[in-house]
Amino acid sequence: MPGPEHLKGDIGRRVAARREQLGLSREDVALRAGSAPGYIQYLEEQTAAPGMGFMLRLADALETTVVALTGGMEGTPPGAGHAAYHPELVELGPEECWRLLGSHGVGRVAVTTHEGPAILPVNYLVSGREVAFRTSPESIPAKATSGEVAFEVDHIDDAFSQGWSVLLVGAGRTVTEPDDVRALEQQAYSAPWAGGERDMWMAIAPDRVTGRRILVRHTHEPRGQHHS
Repeated sequence: MPGPEHLKGDIGRRVAARREQLGLSREDVALRAGSAPGYIQYLEEQTAAPGMGFMLRLADALETTVVALTGGMEGTPPGAGHAAYHPELVELGPEECWRLLGSHGVGRVAVTTHEGPAILPVNYLVSGREVAFRTSPESIPAKATSGEVAFEVDHIDDAFSQGWSVLLVGAGRTVTEPDDVRALEQQAYSAPWAGGERDMWMAIAPDRVTGRRILVRHTHEPRGQHHS
């Protein structure tokens, strides 16, 4: 169990992440929350234990909840919020899909086994127009070489009930050329979270890249518009 100090530090991490997600400066958040910019900086960078009154104002300033800022939703599946007011589902182009994939992260690889379909999370990185990940030869993700596979990455914003997903479909292969392996090792942001001996690199060169995003133009029903 993490101690109180760890949990307090996590508040600052979540505040910074949410602020950056909304494109707000510390001054913007301070103005919204009725605080000093210096305290927002202190909260993000140091261990702090704000009072509930300030946390309520801060959550409102960041358009989220105190529960979300304090990590109360951790351990539960994303997407527990209610649907937003008039959401819009839009298709994403290939370039936007690759931009959202970024350079690294956690995605899910879907393969076919003798017991049926299987979907597992993996740490991945983007190299050119391929997605690569490390695994072990006897693992289920290693079956990505047996035919067409799918790879999916998504992001869910519970505060706004919106998000996006990107799907890649194509053939998987084992990366064996020493120079290619070395290049991937240099690009790797982290060792696989699952641990263990996972030194076999797999790459997926997609034939199809698609994505969708849920857009929310308004987070609530405009004043004067009521439905019975």
